[in-house]
Amino acid sequence: MDMFRSIAEGTLRAGLLEDQQQQEESGPVGAEPNPEKPTKTPGQRVIRRTFKNAANLAKLLPTGTVLLFQYLSPILTNEGKCPTPRNRSFTLGLLALCSLSCMILSFTDSVRDPRGKVRYGLATFRGLWIIDGSIELPPDEAAKYRVTFLDFFHSVLTVLVFSAVALFDQNVVKCFYNVSPEDATEWLIGFPTAIGLACSVLFVLFPSRRHGIGFPLSRQ
Repeated sequence: MDMFRSIAEGTLRAGLLEDQQQQEESGPVGAEPNPEKPTKTPGQRVIRRTFKNAANLAKLLPTGTVLLFQYLSPILTNEGKCPTPRNRSFTLGLLALCSLSCMILSFTDSVRDPRGKVRYGLATFRGLWIIDGSIELPPDEAAKYRVTFLDFFHSVLTVLVFSAVALFDQNVVKCFYNVSPEDATEWLIGFPTAIGLACSVLFVLFPSRRHGIGFPLSRQ
């Protein structure tokens, strides 16, 4: 009986040890095993790449800033009439603030804290500075978010896109430029379109790893 009991105990221990090893390899309890990546067809790869580039453009193009400017410009310019010098001063101030906003937003990023909450920060030469000061990243982790040349490149392109749209806005043209309606129409259609297309191509060729503010975090 003692021999059978020893064999049974040894078998039970071996089974428990094997289950523990399998659990460590597969991850925590309740976690699904990592499935193998399915092979994608060329069409699926093209579609995935297209949506990925569109997401990068959504992060980099100053959509929100342009919408804000187009909402305020008719008010500050009095629908392009600019009857007083004050209207022009306010419009120039709005242009400067929106351009500065485009530049600063190019350096924003986000990180997930130990509790799983998303924290927003500003990239600096030392790392990521959390805006609300709720957490402080370790030096090795903060170094991953340092400012790079690509950040300045994207900020210049973003300001250029906004300037092309804002400076050729119908209300701004009427307020600051003394041109005929025909010439103004050609400028309003041609120049911003060309600048936006060229910058969009550069954004796709040189994508950013920054998440910005309000955009979901990637798996990396």
